Amino acid sequence: MTNTGRDGRTHRPALARRCVQRGAREPRAVTGAISVPPPPLPALPPPRQLRARLLPPSEASAAGPFPGRLLAGPPPRFPGGTMTDTRRRVKVYTLNEDRQWDDRGTGHVSSGYVERLKGMSLLVRAESDGSLLLESKINPNTAYQKQQDTLIVWSEAENYDLALSFQEKAGCDEIWEKICQVQGKDPSVDITQDLVDESEEERFDDMSSPGLELPSCELSRLEEIAELVASSLPSPLRREKLALALENEGYIKKLLELFHVCEDLENIEGLHHLYEIIKGIFLLNRTALFEVMFSEECIMDVIGCLEYDPALSQPRKHREFLTKTAKFKEVIPISDPELKQKIHQTYRVQYIQDMVLPTPSVFEENMLSTLHSFIFFNKVEIVGMLQEDEKFLTDLFAQLTDEATDEEKRQELVNFLKEFCAFSQTLQPQNRDAFFKTLSNMGILPALEVILGMDDTQVRSAATDIFSYLVEYNPSMVREFVMQEAQQNDDVSKKLTEQKITSKDILLINLIIEHMICDTDPELGGAVQLMGLLRTLVDPENMLATANKTEKTEFLGFFYKHCMHVLTAPLLANTTEDKPSKDDFQTAQLLALVLELLTFCVEHHTYHIKNYIINKDILRRVLVLMASKHAFLALCALRFKRKIIGLKDEFYNRYIMKSFLFEPVVKAFLNNGSRYNLMNSAIIEMFEFIRVEDIKSLTAHVIENYWKALEDVDYVQTFKGLKLRFEQQRERQDNPKLDSMRSILRNHRYRRDARTLEDEEEMWFNTDEDDMEDGEAVVSPSDKTKNDDDIMDPISKFMERKKLKESEEKEVLLKTNLSGRQSPSFKLSLSSGTKTNLTSQSSTTNLPGSPGSPGSPGSPGSPGSVPKNTSQTAAITTKGGLVGLVDYPDDDEDDDEDEDKEDTLPLSKKAKFDS
Repeated sequence: MTNTGRDGRTHRPALARRCVQRGAREPRAVTGAISVPPPPLPALPPPRQLRARLLPPSEASAAGPFPGRLLAGPPPRFPGGTMTDTRRRVKVYTLNEDRQWDDRGTGHVSSGYVERLKGMSLLVRAESDGSLLLESKINPNTAYQKQQDTLIVWSEAENYDLALSFQEKAGCDEIWEKICQVQGKDPSVDITQDLVDESEEERFDDMSSPGLELPSCELSRLEEIAELVASSLPSPLRREKLALALENEGYIKKLLELFHVCEDLENIEGLHHLYEIIKGIFLLNRTALFEVMFSEECIMDVIGCLEYDPALSQPRKHREFLTKTAKFKEVIPISDPELKQKIHQTYRVQYIQDMVLPTPSVFEENMLSTLHSFIFFNKVEIVGMLQEDEKFLTDLFAQLTDEATDEEKRQELVNFLKEFCAFSQTLQPQNRDAFFKTLSNMGILPALEVILGMDDTQVRSAATDIFSYLVEYNPSMVREFVMQEAQQNDDVSKKLTEQKITSKDILLINLIIEHMICDTDPELGGAVQLMGLLRTLVDPENMLATANKTEKTEFLGFFYKHCMHVLTAPLLANTTEDKPSKDDFQTAQLLALVLELLTFCVEHHTYHIKNYIINKDILRRVLVLMASKHAFLALCALRFKRKIIGLKDEFYNRYIMKSFLFEPVVKAFLNNGSRYNLMNSAIIEMFEFIRVEDIKSLTAHVIENYWKALEDVDYVQTFKGLKLRFEQQRERQDNPKLDSMRSILRNHRYRRDARTLEDEEEMWFNTDEDDMEDGEAVVSPSDKTKNDDDIMDPISKFMERKKLKESEEKEVLLKTNLSGRQSPSFKLSLSSGTKTNLTSQSSTTNLPGSPGSPGSPGSPGSPGSVPKNTSQTAAITTKGGLVGLVDYPDDDEDDDEDEDKEDTLPLSKKAKFDS
């Protein structure tokens, strides 16, 4: 892209020069079509002719951004799509500072005369809502380039390149003709301006004007100065020369003197020119100029110049705010004048950046990086100077913890400390280490413990923010402090116990938990923040392990001994009955947070949480929340149980079966009815996990106790699949040989006896490769001796025994009914007074294998109802009751031995064992 120089020639802009200097391939001068795909080097319009502005795109474009690289490839082609009018459909791209093309939105392009820009312009309106994405005047001297038949690329300003990617070639050709018509070019060309290497322009500038000569600083020449500054901004070379001239001649102070003259004379036009000049100086991005402008004697005048924005009808009153409204408070007197001046300067420069300077346009985003750096390094210096002042920090923490300090003063101290910690985020890692180490040595954690125990909510909120900085930076430091504190409290308590005095010391971490539980905010914003901090503290992933000690073991032991009961207190208090005693929204939110943390503990802690859940019967209490009217809380309770089941830990499984903890889940499932919602899906997924993972003990427990309630659910195959699993388990227990045979068929080979392994290995190595290529499998001699009769014999025996078993069960059922004995039925409610539909269903019909059916190990009346001469039936049903409670070995011989031992047991002992 090009500029017109003083010699009347067209020159390549600085962007092209920088790209060439970086080693990118430079396009040759073009008079016709470009044969190489790289996009052209962007053009720079003459100063004061820039008339384009990019409006924010509508919500989202039809497709995501397509990365490309200038000089490595063109902007992305339009991906295509179906629209009624696709001829003018385009995507707008801009080139970012990383030399990547950013997608600014999709719309429809048109050209027409725009009165405000006073010329023919390109307009792109978003296809989603019709908002204006691009408004760009077609400048006569801007170089536009057409690429690949559907791309038009040009430059609006230094460091700002634009591209239109058309969906159709016809639309691209139409817009290209309009551009060429405005510039008086033949549409057959692919670039509208010839390119000349700008190094010639630079050499010409260097020879003709080694330095930039500034106009004399007079009121009559303010407009000329403003134009000179504006014309210098697009060119890096001219910016450099302008900055040097401003530095060497003390020009800024002269301009500020003119500012006072203009204000005294109420010369509004001159004040508007000064606004443009000072704003332009900011965009020069020079630290040396900032040091002059932000000095004590100049900074307020600079802010004054920026009050007179020509776009505003009335000037702003920034100086009035800074001098009268904003007050500097020294919570602790600062003796160092340099430090005090640095704090004032940083506040004012931050105010200029945030409030005074207009929001940078897309052309100016990268022109204020030095201003950001100036503020950043000022903050680093302030933190360093305060950190080195030991007297200051000592006084700060002494007043914080002094009970005589009044509430207003303490609030100011805490707010100062919070801001101090926020400033520390700008430090480099090694400096931040030293910073927090200094605070730790000064006793910040004991001070926070005192502050958190106060009644002032604002002070506690600020203290919580400070605590979060410490936890996020170094959780091990916090953990070490609370463990040392607990040890000291234990020692003190031991001495006080000997003296029969009660200790009321509260640990820091318990204070945090109590504040989380007692948060008065209806949305529990503070509780959510504190829960995140607790989660970080109990996360084993950030705990250290050394040769001498393991932080995980020590801290988790401490946490479950001293803190877990505080965390679970609201849960236990609210679940003493069958339904939550308090079920308002805020309580439900709090319990959901507690459950989220407990679920995290189940996933990441091992025996600590397991012992706590089983000993305190936590899961049963949690499942009471399944009856909550708040669906999110019921789902939290279900997620907690699902996490426990997902561990496939038999300790947990036995606990669940012993306490019948599927009952609340089944009850919630039935109460949910036919509604297809998250509760329905989550419960089914839990049972599906049990089926897929083949958790034998839970499968047997669910089918034996809840099958009657679930058998009618046929819109998924989960429960029928569970029943099938259960029956397969019973069959395998009834006939171990059949189980062995199935294993053989499933693996498509005979089970190898351990005694033959060495022989087989030797035979394998003795076999020639040629023999293996013939496709003949090597079979051990022991396997060859087996025949088909050995396989089919167990099947026929099994069928006979199954028929015998069915007939005997009918006989037993008949005798039970005649004897008048009633077996206990399954009840959903643990209390005898509550009856549900599921209770009545399960009490009317008893399943074989359920607690109330004959032959069930869980039925105390069953063994007594079986005649003594039916020992075989008793043995079979006894074995059925052991489903999933033990793991049977795969070896056939061991199964046979177990079966022989089982048959030799007396009937009474078998029943006791089963029960």
